[in-house]
Amino acid sequence: MTARATWPASPAKPVPPRAFTRSFPARPDQVGEARAFLRAALDGCPVVDDAVLCVSELGANAVLHSDSRKPGGTFTVRAEVHPSDYLWVEVEDNGGRWHQHAHADDRPHGLDIVRALAADSGIDGDPVTGWVAWARLDLRPVGPPHPAGQGRGTAPASAARRVALHHQPATPAER
Repeated sequence: MTARATWPASPAKPVPPRAFTRSFPARPDQVGEARAFLRAALDGCPVVDDAVLCVSELGANAVLHSDSRKPGGTFTVRAEVHPSDYLWVEVEDNGGRWHQHAHADDRPHGLDIVRALAADSGIDGDPVTGWVAWARLDLRPVGPPHPAGQGRGTAPASAARRVALHHQPATPAER
């Protein structure tokens, strides 16, 4: 059995960031491999689910919409953990024209999902050298905890769980 990484609420002394990087052939089946790589690298991280979803969306964009989709193309996943502060994830592709457009079904897609989960996100680069789409996920909660979350421990929940928590009906004791 392997030891799980610990994610302390506040380290006694500064801890250097931990970095993980892996390149993948730009094929649709490799997006699942990128998810598995990130999940294993971030084992025990309180925002692992959100990070995996972000990398899944960014990796799919690289495979489907960038020059990475051309023969021999690749995409690279990077993650950098800054303990008790934030997690940085990014996907680098092989460039190409960037076409961001609204979807007819009004559902969130790709970058919309990343923006909803991340504290900050963006895209750097250009069509020639490649694009790097990134997201920063906070490892500690921002602001006071929601009343419904009191007494449940101090570990920060993933963004998806925080959103769901705020939309739960009040219990009789909370009314």
